Amino acid sequence: MQESLIEAVSSLHPEHVFEVPENESISCYSFLQDYLSNDGKVFSTNYDLLLYWILMRNNSESSIDGFGRELLNPVEVRRGGEAQYDDLLWGKHKEIQTVYYLHGTLPIFDTGTEIEKEIYRDSKYLLQNIKERMDKKEYPIFVTAGNGDEKLNHIYHNRYLNFCFEQLCNISGSLVSFGFNFGEYDEHLIDAINKASKRGAQSGEKLFSVYIGVYSESDLEHIKSIQGKFDCKVNVYNARTANIWR
Repeated sequence: MQESLIEAVSSLHPEHVFEVPENESISCYSFLQDYLSNDGKVFSTNYDLLLYWILMRNNSESSIDGFGRELLNPVEVRRGGEAQYDDLLWGKHKEIQTVYYLHGTLPIFDTGTEIEKEIYRDSKYLLQNIKERMDKKEYPIFVTAGNGDEKLNHIYHNRYLNFCFEQLCNISGSLVSFGFNFGEYDEHLIDAINKASKRGAQSGEKLFSVYIGVYSESDLEHIKSIQGKFDCKVNVYNARTANIWR
């Protein structure tokens, strides 16, 4: 199931970052930056590379995904030598992380000992490098099929996913949801939101409201039908007015 889903995502995926028009890239980045530059965080449930591409292409300094490199030859560097770094591994900057992939994403791999992010190398596009790893039976971190409990079990058994989920459980203020309708298999995310709404009640450091974008009347009816599952105030807005890509 995981292999077929990854193949489906990659087959429909743009080949490289520059297939996203420049004006759309800038527009999306501007939308995200309004949150990131004001102590906000971005949580994604998408598997694709679009969020990663947009942030990297626009040289965002406030988008921190927790990955970093260690200098391998500090002595040589102090003597004027060329710096050499190890692989791009997660954990070095997790305490200041602002971007979280709740269900995993194409460029993030669990090697068994480390959480590693695939990079541009050997003059190849990122997606091509990912596909080559998949051909060798190395698969990205993905939370795939299953109900909410099964997804949560998968999350708890991966330290990167578990960390991201715990961060969602500890957000405060307001949460804005775009392109996500809280379907029948997303109960675990509603539970995380409810945990955030109950924490720090005395200090005020808790989640007070969630804004959910809808595209149609059926979307609106669905949110109304599940509104009682949320322990915080639920607001609905017309997602078509967000104009993220233009």
